[in-house]
Amino acid sequence: MTQFKAGFQYLLGGFKLIGKAGIRLYVLIPLLINSLLFTAVIAYGANLINDLINYLVSQWAWLEWVKWLIWPLFVLVSLTIVFFCFSVVANLIGAPFNGFLSEAVERHLSETNEIDKPSKTLLEEITLAFKTEFQKFLYFAVRALPLLLLFVIPGIQLGAPMVWFLFSAWMLTLEYTEYPMSNHGIHFSQQRRTLFANKQLAFGFGLAAMLLTLIPVINFFVMPVAVAGATRMYYEQNQLHGEDGGKS
Repeated sequence: MTQFKAGFQYLLGGFKLIGKAGIRLYVLIPLLINSLLFTAVIAYGANLINDLINYLVSQWAWLEWVKWLIWPLFVLVSLTIVFFCFSVVANLIGAPFNGFLSEAVERHLSETNEIDKPSKTLLEEITLAFKTEFQKFLYFAVRALPLLLLFVIPGIQLGAPMVWFLFSAWMLTLEYTEYPMSNHGIHFSQQRRTLFANKQLAFGFGLAAMLLTLIPVINFFVMPVAVAGATRMYYEQNQLHGEDGGKS
């Protein structure tokens, strides 16, 4: 359980890292972009609602009372959309920054401006990123579909939520450790073998990430925190520097 606890602590340790000089910029930029995007969408929606109310009142003055119903409803809907969609959009916007965030964390940990990263052209970086994302999607799809069937098999369906929870934790570990490992030229297949050889560490990290995604507001920061924590885990744990184990 020592390694499981260590994985859990590495994730939580990401909170301290994202506030460090030279690192927080890669957290704030995508967060700011995401916030401005949601603000613009909500402001646009509020303007449409205001125009609608003014039109209704101009046509039928007795509908003046409607605004006292529509505005609270609009606020409630807006908060619901932000709560459920903010972290999803944040992941999409922040993904291109995660490699740079991981590099910044490693530079902070090593107290140097350089990291041992294979040199690639921008085109090679983009191509590798698309290839890795496609591999992760296939890996997820091939395993997720059979697992979903467990939910409709009598008897087995009782344990299906726990199996799905563990699988989701594993996928989160793969998602966030991919950035520091890819920065060092470790491809997806090798990443899986390396993490599978250190299952307790990997599941401790993934379960911590899963739990944080369930906490309102905190879930907005899970992605940068997890990337920072995964980078530290990769940097400090010798067994994550190339040792392979079984197949996952």
